[in-house]
Amino acid sequence: MKSGAAFVGFLFAAAVGFGFGYAVGTGKQGASPSAPVADNKPSDPGKPATAEDIFRVPVGTSFSKGPADALVTIVEFSDFQCPFCSRVGPTLKQIHDTYKNDVRVVFKHQPLPFHQQAPLASEYALAAGEQGKFWEMHDKLFASQSDLSPDALKRYASELGLDQGKIDAFIESGKGKKMIQEDQALAQKVGATGTPAFFINGVKLSGAQPFASFQKVIDEQLTKAKGLVSKGVSKNNVYAEVIKNGRDSAPPPSQERPKQPPSTRQKVELVENTPAKGSKQALVTIVEWSDFQCPFCSRVVPTLEQINKEYGDKVQVQFRHQPLSFHNRAMPAAKASMAAHKQGKFWEMHDKLFENQKALEDADLERYAKELGLNVNKWKADLEAPDLVAQINKDVEDGNKFGARGTPTLFVNGVPVRGAQPFAAFKTVIDKEIALAEKLMKEGVARKDVYAEILKREGGKTVDDPSGAPAAAPAAPTGPVTVDISRAPLMGKKDAPIKLVTYSDFECPFCSRVNPAIEQVKKEYGDKVVIAFKHYPLPFHPNAVPAAIASLAAHRQGKFWEMHEKLFANQKALTKDDFVKYAKDLGLDVGKFEKDLADPALDAWVKQDTAEGSKNGVNGTPATFINGRLLSGAQPFPAFKAIIDEELNKKS
Repeated sequence: MKSGAAFVGFLFAAAVGFGFGYAVGTGKQGASPSAPVADNKPSDPGKPATAEDIFRVPVGTSFSKGPADALVTIVEFSDFQCPFCSRVGPTLKQIHDTYKNDVRVVFKHQPLPFHQQAPLASEYALAAGEQGKFWEMHDKLFASQSDLSPDALKRYASELGLDQGKIDAFIESGKGKKMIQEDQALAQKVGATGTPAFFINGVKLSGAQPFASFQKVIDEQLTKAKGLVSKGVSKNNVYAEVIKNGRDSAPPPSQERPKQPPSTRQKVELVENTPAKGSKQALVTIVEWSDFQCPFCSRVVPTLEQINKEYGDKVQVQFRHQPLSFHNRAMPAAKASMAAHKQGKFWEMHDKLFENQKALEDADLERYAKELGLNVNKWKADLEAPDLVAQINKDVEDGNKFGARGTPTLFVNGVPVRGAQPFAAFKTVIDKEIALAEKLMKEGVARKDVYAEILKREGGKTVDDPSGAPAAAPAAPTGPVTVDISRAPLMGKKDAPIKLVTYSDFECPFCSRVNPAIEQVKKEYGDKVVIAFKHYPLPFHPNAVPAAIASLAAHRQGKFWEMHEKLFANQKALTKDDFVKYAKDLGLDVGKFEKDLADPALDAWVKQDTAEGSKNGVNGTPATFINGRLLSGAQPFPAFKAIIDEELNKKS
């Protein structure tokens, strides 16, 4: 128990942290066998979580503040480097001032993977707790979020009069890491994946909410708790009784499917020299993003032919490229079609490629060029023509921008229709668009200007999606994006004028193919470029996530890039035994390496990278950002060079 001067000290600390100084303790909760049963009914583990759900969140041996027999227990999952966690401090003090001994707060550690200083800060707090000063260190850390470096942590320990030798021994023992991992595992289980997250007598409340949000739940739980006490439940057993029939875990993500946002008409600009079929003055323009190796794209071809027959010159179809990174022959096929386009035979090559999707090797593509009567020498020379490659890259960038990250994705006057939908789905949209176009022409809009006018008036508005397909993915930024490299493994100086960030997958063959181009970038540009690595393991590569974690485990010992090379050099040998062998080869501390392989923080790191990549428009690997500009796929060195030179010229 803390009292007297210590109590005053805690209250003073609350002004800068969230400390509120009353009884401090650790303890385990257990239900009394004779206690009456609470009114809560067990939750269906597969049922989506609701605001009324009670979660069974044990207190365990976590540090707590407040009486053990408080009627309301708030379990907090927090991160000492998280600014939102520090912002909720004054609210927690207000809760204490309002409810006093009716409320207890339990602190659990959830250092997020992108807060590099948070794990050690948590260890220091726990080590301080071993010396009876958990909450004093807790307040120091939240008051000093701008500097949680190892030297700063030692300084805070000294200021609190702690024994640094005991802290070092505690950290070396691994006890703190184990406690943090247990808290993180519990956080994942109950769905506390962000910070701060609170469970008020088992009721989840996420984020740095205002006092009123806490007050509403606390008041409801106080009433319920007092009712239990009136029925004979001892105050010591109230929390255990309230949560005992609660749900053990949050439902899996697949059962918490978010509502899809409504579809919106995209302002899909028409690009010069895009292959097109149909009248230039069509009332309806369909812009298709497609991949010659995608089986679903081939299925939509007959539907588009039926549209052409049905509507004639009222509809035009434009073809744009979105070669997916996991289709190894999609990019060569795209180039083959555009080289044929230079000789006026795009659609003939288009048909050849879709008819022969399993025969897209270089020799096959050349054979199709001969069969179509092309000038083969010119066709071969055009395959790597800068303007041709630039146009395909432009298609990919625009596809990401408008949400066409999967194939096929088609826009009917900007209205998205996703997947190989039947003719009827297209007909519903086309008929509406023809009616709209004819209405505009009656108002005096020239037929040639109909498409532009529709996008001007209707672009960005919600539209019906008769196909029933998923709504558009959020549009990627129209310009360069900001990619945070603060915690990424780096090669080069962090302040280099060119920041090259690659999202990659150690099991992806195309990722290994792009590495020589990146190495050439480093060789040619030297200190002008810093290279950062981000993880984007694809779901159909079973060894990609374990390999990513292995690379980060090596990163903790300063040998990320050495492990990176090992993994890419041995893409067919990515088991745990293989990882341990590589660790030995690299001279790592194998015991530490194996412990880190099981650290949930590294798995969370990989997931964070993946989520960030998807947000930035990544939909396959490799995906590279050069000063925020996306370059998709295993592009050759000239593609990197073109963007890098442009960026350097901007800075000169």
